[in-house]
Amino acid sequence: MKRRIASHYALIDSRLERNIIVEVEDSGRISAIERTEDIDRCAGVEFYPGILIPAMINAHSHLELAYLRGAIAEGSGFAGFARAIGQVRGNYTPEERIHAAEVADARMWEEGIAAVMDIANDDLVMDVKRRSKIEYHTLFEHFGINNNDVERLESLTKRYPLSSVTPHSTYSVNDSSYRRIATTGQAPLSIHFEESDDERALYRHEGSLWEWYERMGWECDFLDYGTPAARIVASTPRHRRVALIHATRVTEADIVAIEAHFDIKPTWVVCPESNRYISRLTPPMALLRSKTCEIAIGTDSLASARSLSMVDNMRQLGDIPLAELLTYATRGGARALGIDDRLGSIEVGKCPGLVILRGADLQSLRLTPESETYRII
Repeated sequence: MKRRIASHYALIDSRLERNIIVEVEDSGRISAIERTEDIDRCAGVEFYPGILIPAMINAHSHLELAYLRGAIAEGSGFAGFARAIGQVRGNYTPEERIHAAEVADARMWEEGIAAVMDIANDDLVMDVKRRSKIEYHTLFEHFGINNNDVERLESLTKRYPLSSVTPHSTYSVNDSSYRRIATTGQAPLSIHFEESDDERALYRHEGSLWEWYERMGWECDFLDYGTPAARIVASTPRHRRVALIHATRVTEADIVAIEAHFDIKPTWVVCPESNRYISRLTPPMALLRSKTCEIAIGTDSLASARSLSMVDNMRQLGDIPLAELLTYATRGGARALGIDDRLGSIEVGKCPGLVILRGADLQSLRLTPESETYRII
């Protein structure tokens, strides 16, 4: 049996269109998209107030950190947050961590998330992901200036489908480990990038990161690259699919160099709620948009966010047309993962899942404080 679904607007080809009926098979496959001038006269149509969109793609999350919700003070700054994570990790039992992940996963599904690019440091919550209705792509994250044990994470990828290894960032991984990961396999890389002034300052032997590493006696063997962007260009093969996370302090020169290097356009994943929570910085939306970058949205973790709401993150991105924001949250994330042939857009033949955005201002097509999403398929 097929369902025929309509709403005030539907997101079609990155545009918000009226008078659209989407026909969906029991399997979730879209079998037809109809355009009609009079939906009210069409038989058998389920009408939902609001905006019909494909299920969303969360392009950056750490499900395993859901247990740290509220455990780290807001506004602690980049270095303070990094230190706090290490201080509070041991305060919770495995059972508490697993339960928190289950609750967060269920909420993401209900709010209409179809897939997640999820960062992991171990496999404690992998069974939560296995049981989930959400499609998780797990990137086991390697970090540690003195840590060369990439093999531990590589062994995990052999146990779990849709998993791979990624370097944490351009400031926390030694050169040999970064190059090993970047040149192995074809899975997307997810790299925390230019999320604070301290990251750029490190390459000048300045700032709080440099001072922290000096106190710990850690030697960085990658500073001769000169900048984080130069390191990515010099150390990452052109053919890799790369998601660059946060990028709150990225420059135009960085973007130009990185975009020119890769054969597949990199995705710039913005996480505005996490940035607000940690550093009070904001994503450089005007710059990214002016350079026609591929943009996606991530929620980051509940250690650094009030919720995993994609709508809340969209609300914080400023005065950007709603259709564009919704495209970041759907097709943008699907492209980051290389799954846009199946998910992220309402197209015949795809099974993206369908979601209603309600509470938007349908006259100005803007989000409101009451805007929220819920899944219908």
